[in-house]
Amino acid sequence: MAPSVAILTRTSRIVPALVRSSLVSNCDIGKFSIGSKMIASVAPAQQHFAPSTRMYSLSTPASKRAWDPSLDKYKYWNREESTKGTASLVLDMSPDSVQKEARVLCLASLDDAANAPLTKNTNLPFGSRLLHVGTTPTEFPDSLVDECPNVLFVSPSCPHARLQLPQILHKFPSIEWIHVRSAGIDFLESDELPAVTKKGIVMTNAKGQFSSSLAEYVMMACSYFAKDIPRLLKQKGAKVWHDFDIEELRGKTMGIVGYGDIGRATAKLASVYGMRVVALRRNPKKSEFDPICDEVYGTGKASLQTLMSVSDYVVCSAPSTIETRGMVNADAFKASKPNQVFINMGRGPVVDEEALIESLRNGTLKGAALDVFSMEPLPEENPLWDMENVLISPHNMDKTATFMHEATEFFVNENLPRFILGDYLLNPVDTESGY
Repeated sequence: MAPSVAILTRTSRIVPALVRSSLVSNCDIGKFSIGSKMIASVAPAQQHFAPSTRMYSLSTPASKRAWDPSLDKYKYWNREESTKGTASLVLDMSPDSVQKEARVLCLASLDDAANAPLTKNTNLPFGSRLLHVGTTPTEFPDSLVDECPNVLFVSPSCPHARLQLPQILHKFPSIEWIHVRSAGIDFLESDELPAVTKKGIVMTNAKGQFSSSLAEYVMMACSYFAKDIPRLLKQKGAKVWHDFDIEELRGKTMGIVGYGDIGRATAKLASVYGMRVVALRRNPKKSEFDPICDEVYGTGKASLQTLMSVSDYVVCSAPSTIETRGMVNADAFKASKPNQVFINMGRGPVVDEEALIESLRNGTLKGAALDVFSMEPLPEENPLWDMENVLISPHNMDKTATFMHEATEFFVNENLPRFILGDYLLNPVDTESGY
C-alpha cells in the first residue's frame, strides 16, 4: 500500500503568504515544506492562525474570479491551440489568489508510470497535496476521511474502475471534482455514474490531448486507399514495375461522425488537403460558423444516412454511449456513397461490426481503416483479419511515447491550478450523456 503523501512546495516567500492568509480549515491537515525542510505543521485543535476573510472552501465557489474572467470562453483544452500554463503562472506569482486547497486522491495502479507527473512529483502546484494512491477503497486508509479529500484523479489503469468509483465517492463524500486521465469515460460507465453530476461533483477529462495524432492517422488511412498502398507493397514484394492510376484526395468529401475535438482536428487537416468537410454532431449550432466545416447535420438516423450518402471517406470519432452504440448500422452502410472508405478511430461499439463486414464483402464499401473494435484485442477468428481491403491497427494510433504522461501533465499544470484558484475547470464532462 502506498504511503500517504503531503506536498506543498514553492519558494520561501510563498509559505508566509499562505500562513498570513490563514488558508487552513478544520479539514486542512497539511505539511508545508521548502525542499526537504519541514517548516510548519497544522492539525485541528492544535494550531490556529489569525482570522482572515479568505479561507479554503470545500464546496462554496469563490465570490469572484481569482484571475482573468475573459478566459471563460475557453471551455475545452486543445494541445495545439490553447494557451499553456496561465493558471500556474498566476498561482506562482500571486499566492494570495489561492481560494482552496486541493487534496488529491489517485485511483490508479501504483505501477502506472504515466501518472508520474502527479505521483512522483515533489513540486506539485502550490496549494495542493497528493494524499494517497490506490485501486480499491480498502487501499485508502479510513483516516483519510478526516483529511476531507476534494479531488479524485482516475486513471484507466485502475482495474474495474467502474465498480471502484462509486465506492470511493461513498467513502469520501467530500470529493468535489473527478478528473479522468483519458478522453473517453466509457470505462467508468455504470448505473451510478449519472448521479455524479446530480451530487454537484464536477467531472473533467483529457479531451484535446490526443486529437492531432489521430487526425494524422485518418489522413494516412485516406492516402492508403487513394494511392493503393496495398498494391504498391505487393508489386514491390514481387519486383513488378506496373504503373496504375491513383486518386486524389483534393475535391473529395470527408464525412465526420462525431465532430468534437478529434473530429475538428481531422477536419483541419482534410481542409488543407482540399477536401470538403461535412459533419454530424449533437448540437449543430456550435459549428454554424466553423470555417473548416462546409456543412453540419444534427444527430439521428436520417442525418447519418445523408452524411453517408455524400461522403467519399467517413470518419467515425463518436464516443461510446448508450445513445451511440450500434449507431452506424446496416441501414447506414446501405446509404453509403459508392466506393466509400470507412475509418473508425472513436470507439468500436459505435459500429455494428457484422454490418461493416458484410458491406466490405459485398462491395458496398471500398475499404475500411479500423483502430478500434467491438472486442479488443481483436480475436484471431474475426474475418476482418483476412480482408485485403481492411487496414487494422491495435488501438494505438494515438499512442505516442508520451501521450498518457502528457495527459497527466494537463491535470497537474492546467486544471489543478484552476481548482486551487477557484476558477472554472477545462473539459467538463456530462456524466449523463457520457462525454
